[in-house]
Amino acid sequence: MASAVSRVAAASSEEALAHFEALMKFETDCWDVHHALTNDLQDFVLVDVRGEALYEEGHIHGAINIPHPRLNEKRLADFPQETLFVVYCAGPHCNGTEKAAIRLAKLGRPVKKMIGGVTGWLDEGFELEKSLYAQNA
Repeated sequence: MASAVSRVAAASSEEALAHFEALMKFETDCWDVHHALTNDLQDFVLVDVRGEALYEEGHIHGAINIPHPRLNEKRLADFPQETLFVVYCAGPHCNGTEKAAIRLAKLGRPVKKMIGGVTGWLDEGFELEKSLYAQNA
């Protein structure tokens, strides 16, 4: 009797390669973002798509805050059209990144999701910074 894991046969190596290479077009992870930020290799705009209060309580250093409902052409007007946006939200339990990615894609903007979000960032041992407003509260 086959397990639930092997009941459906695995994809061929060719299919797996195509799938995982395609997935990398849509996602990045906390380690890759952290490495870029700490090694002066940031060639993207990191966007925290959570609400302003959560952003102020703690966000990734260097991230800007544009809550996903407010992503529009006017908010992005200062960024060149080819700017890559990397979006993150609270974590795997949140679909704010998908909502933000849809908005950015509809605006014709390059976008990737940082998998794990804030939860993943903290799980990897990285720190968040507080906004000045939150630090003084």
